[in-house]
Amino acid sequence: MNRDGTAAESREENTMTQHRVPTSGAQRVPTNEEVASYLRDRNNWGRWGERGAAGAINLITPEKRVAAARLVTTGRTISLSRPWPVTPSPENPRPAQQYIARHHRPPDGGSAGDYYGSSFHGWATTHLDALCHVWDRNGMWDGRNPDEVITFGGATYGSIDQWSDGILTRGVLLNVPKHRGTPYVTLAEPVHGWELEDIARAQGVRLEPGDALVVYSGREAYARDHGGFWGAPVRPGLHVSCLPFIRDHDIAVLIWDMMDAHPNEYHLPWAVHAAAFAYGVALLDNALLEPLAQACEDEGRYEFLVTINPLKVIGGTGSPVNPVAVF
Repeated sequence: MNRDGTAAESREENTMTQHRVPTSGAQRVPTNEEVASYLRDRNNWGRWGERGAAGAINLITPEKRVAAARLVTTGRTISLSRPWPVTPSPENPRPAQQYIARHHRPPDGGSAGDYYGSSFHGWATTHLDALCHVWDRNGMWDGRNPDEVITFGGATYGSIDQWSDGILTRGVLLNVPKHRGTPYVTLAEPVHGWELEDIARAQGVRLEPGDALVVYSGREAYARDHGGFWGAPVRPGLHVSCLPFIRDHDIAVLIWDMMDAHPNEYHLPWAVHAAAFAYGVALLDNALLEPLAQACEDEGRYEFLVTINPLKVIGGTGSPVNPVAVF
């Protein structure tokens, strides 16, 4: 889509060179200049004017929410959150904190209370990235200068409180392992943009502006076979070629389990995470998607209502969340 909402020219069909292609047909990975053009020529900077701090969440209109609510027919709910990660592990080098204190309440009662603490960005906590979280040498979301926006007191633009009224929209799951006939995405076969197109077509779903795109890559099965899922220095996930798919379909939220493949062959500081500062897309990292994928099979559909409610932290770079899919 262009900034005025008209359809953009279709991206070229791609043939893979650096990785083995898990789909058929003539495909190729994009060149360095093509990838640069995704971020330079197709960004959404300035698209929403004075409402720009909220980014692509502006695509979720009241009408979009009402339409999403109509998808609820059985009332089945599925949490997309991982448990609060208090146990140290290679994928959780900065474990969350929780302790409980008991208090006596005269004359013969009591109470218990928790303390929670978390450095939630990383690979363990299910969380929502605010638009101020990442940037490249060209700047952060909407062309802002991170040296001016990021302060010790919090971010002054694109912070998580922009979404404090909650995010409620249509979610669409694309099941990569099912499409491939394999249990999970591997390092040798990252998810490409043309593959997402193929999966949507095979599943009979059409992405619409303001949707939450849910990409299931089989992280739990991968972790079971590999003794865990480590975010660095290498990890399987989505290739930078997925950026045009996200932009073309005017995605508002990207929900994913493996996140972007790392490292990338373009020497970018951020690959698919660049959708945040280029397109204004909210990124929901470390989602637990295996139960949702099973629910989609049980229900016989890949679309549902999804709700995401971040903490109202003024100037925050993100928030732990418990997203819920409703069928």
